[in-house]
Amino acid sequence: MRSIWNGAISFGLVSIPIKLMNATENHSVSFRQIHTEDGGRVRYRKVCELEEREVTSAEIGKGYEDADGSMIPITDEDLAALPLPTAKTIEIVAFVPADRVDPMQMDTAYYLSANGVPAAKPYTLLREALRRSEKVAIARYALRGRERLGMLRVVDEVIAMHGLLWPDEIRSSEGVAPDARVKVRDAELDLADALMDTLGEVDVSTLHDDYRAALEELIEAKAAGTAPAAPVADADSGGGKVIDLMAALESSVRAAKSARGKGAGKRAAEVTPLKRGAAGRPKEVGGKKSTSAAAKKGASAKKAAPKKRTSA
Repeated sequence: MRSIWNGAISFGLVSIPIKLMNATENHSVSFRQIHTEDGGRVRYRKVCELEEREVTSAEIGKGYEDADGSMIPITDEDLAALPLPTAKTIEIVAFVPADRVDPMQMDTAYYLSANGVPAAKPYTLLREALRRSEKVAIARYALRGRERLGMLRVVDEVIAMHGLLWPDEIRSSEGVAPDARVKVRDAELDLADALMDTLGEVDVSTLHDDYRAALEELIEAKAAGTAPAAPVADADSGGGKVIDLMAALESSVRAAKSARGKGAGKRAAEVTPLKRGAAGRPKEVGGKKSTSAAAKKGASAKKAAPKKRTSA
């Protein structure tokens, strides 16, 4: 695994030399832009707007565009002179419970490796201290020309670091939620709970990117000059249609139970079909859980009792 940054973790008066390595990799299939008439490659060229000529990388620098459109040149020397104490240091500033870090702030993940034999002991000390405390370390570091926030935690036997967005980089959720006047009933929540229980858990390591696999098959077929496999038609998902939420939940539970199979994995949740009122709407179910044992027992007793005709 190639190192992308060398520095040290500053842990009080302890300094731990480390190497920073990417913990993730991108498996996306990349495309090139082509001229559709002849398949020729379309490339971007860097052109100076004033001289209207292509320039080389050696002639290109950095500039900040001011509000009036003018460019303010910024040199590498200017940036190097800025006060940046974390330029080569991951400076731990606090230790907090993991649930104090908002997942919205999570960014790129890295592995931190001890750099050299002398770093092994303090590295192991920090790793075990994090493990025993069940906390994560909040740190500041600099990478690719800017200071960043990070979170250090233990993954297997390694210290991993997640880049964190600064709090002011998280947009407000105001205006995103549905109208507050929209309410859900206990019966609807019961069926949603039943669907969640029926779907159960999943080993994330078994999941894979079906779209990428299909895309690679398409590319292989076209490269070999053969016709790509016909896509499998999806069942009508009802997208864009007004749906009966209760009916959709009931159908989802049945489909999930059928897919899991009888006796496979965790026992599927029991679901009592909801009775419909005269207007075709589900009747209200009292209590927090309409699928509880008490509710089922009451339903069985009612079924066994003699039927009586009631007036409207």
